[in-house]
Amino acid sequence: MKHWMKWLVPVIVISMVFAGCGKKSAQTLTIAWAQWPPADYLETLSKDFTAETGIEVNVVQIPWPNFQTKVDATFIGKSDLYDIVIGDSQWLGRNSTAGHYVDLTDWINQNIDVASISPLAMKAFAEYPKESGKYWALPAEVDAAGYAYRKDLFENPVEKKAFKEQYGYELDVPKTYKELRDIAEFFTRPEQELYGIATWFSKAYDGITMGFQQVMWSFGGSYGDPVTYRVKGYLDSPESIEALKYYKELYQFAPKDAANYYWSECLDAFKTGKVAMSMDYFAFFPGLLDPTENQYADQTGFFVSPAGPKGHYVSIGGQGMSISVYSKKADIAKQYMKWFIQRAVQEKWAKMGGLTPHAEVLASEAFLNSTRFNRAFSETFPHLRDFWAVPEYAELLEASQTVWNAVITGQMEPEKAMRDLAETHERIFEEAGYYQ
Repeated sequence: MKHWMKWLVPVIVISMVFAGCGKKSAQTLTIAWAQWPPADYLETLSKDFTAETGIEVNVVQIPWPNFQTKVDATFIGKSDLYDIVIGDSQWLGRNSTAGHYVDLTDWINQNIDVASISPLAMKAFAEYPKESGKYWALPAEVDAAGYAYRKDLFENPVEKKAFKEQYGYELDVPKTYKELRDIAEFFTRPEQELYGIATWFSKAYDGITMGFQQVMWSFGGSYGDPVTYRVKGYLDSPESIEALKYYKELYQFAPKDAANYYWSECLDAFKTGKVAMSMDYFAFFPGLLDPTENQYADQTGFFVSPAGPKGHYVSIGGQGMSISVYSKKADIAKQYMKWFIQRAVQEKWAKMGGLTPHAEVLASEAFLNSTRFNRAFSETFPHLRDFWAVPEYAELLEASQTVWNAVITGQMEPEKAMRDLAETHERIFEEAGYYQ
């Protein structure tokens, strides 16, 4: 070996060692979520976690129609593709009992200040069975159904005068379903290509179920007894049937293609000026305040879903963070979740547009005043309810989606629909062994 090579080899080795020391951690945490604005916020927020820890965070956004199917496929294949899954509240029952989610009960009780999180959020997005104290997730995005409305129509003196003459009371944001129906009728003017309301009638995923169930609850109906799981006498009660008749009546005040409306179609109908009011998830409302997306952005207001004759209930939306049992990175997943739920991080999350589960942040003036819809969102919290969170929720949901959409489109009468659905739901529970 020539004399200069004696020095070259050690120099190369030393250089390689120092080069390796300067690299960031090769660890990457992969999070699966649906494709929507909150996932964009999470991508941006997670850069702070990477800056603090050196751990990269990859947020995989899956289109809503394929979201559940793709996640289920990884579970069936026992794939470690996703470390954290931000799944719907209804997924808790199935994915916990099937062994797909990590039991986080002890870890949460030892590492998370549960008292700092909204009790409703913990119950809806973390706990299964309900009232058991067993946790399978941390709340991530707390969402709910709410309404947007055209202030330029509602506050127009000519419209207000005409409305009072026709209905005998002042035109304002509706507090009750009777008022919602009257206002929807008043603004339905097909000759002007204007309709009163866009709401969820679609049989896609959970569309009409999320839209109708809050009306059913507010009219005094219910899915069934949460202890015995008996359905007959609840789902097919006179109150439930009356609610379905009401919901069908709203259909005549919606655009002609409204049988296919869910969150996306409702947003489009509002943005294009086809409707005076539109129901949607609060998580989608930031787009309605963007003039490049909504031509009525400056004239858009928001209100809480109305009360019924026998109560005031609103469909809960949103998701919790769970760890896949097939992940090989459970430790860093827990590190990330503990970081995410900190108050300072939640304040930043809320400022971006995330709907926080942190109780103090949720009640803060900074949150309430940060958007035009945050106060309505906060006021919605006491009224939130959820669909069955049992492992059989998908079968139950498919049945309600099919039957209720058939009523809206005139293929079934409400009475028969509710009787048939009650029988179907009880059969599902019976076959699953709930009555043994």
